Amino acid sequence: MGIKDQFQDKARELADKAQDAVGSKKDEASQRAARGREQAQESPESQRAQQEAQDRFDQDYDA
Repeated sequence: MGIKDQFQDKARELADKAQDAVGSKKDEASQRAARGREQAQESPESQRAQQEAQDRFDQDYDA
C-alpha cells in the first residue's frame, strides 16, 4: 500500500469518526430536549406560571 492510500484510508477513518460523533451529539441533544420538555410539562410550578401568564393576558385583553 502506498503512502497516498494510507492517507486516504486515514482521512476516511477520521471522516467516519467525525460523522459518528456528530450523530451521537445530535441524539444526545434531542434526548435532553425531550426530557426538558417533559419536565416542564409535568412541573406544577410551570403549570401555575403558565396559568398566571394566561390570566394576565386575558385581563389585559379584556380591559
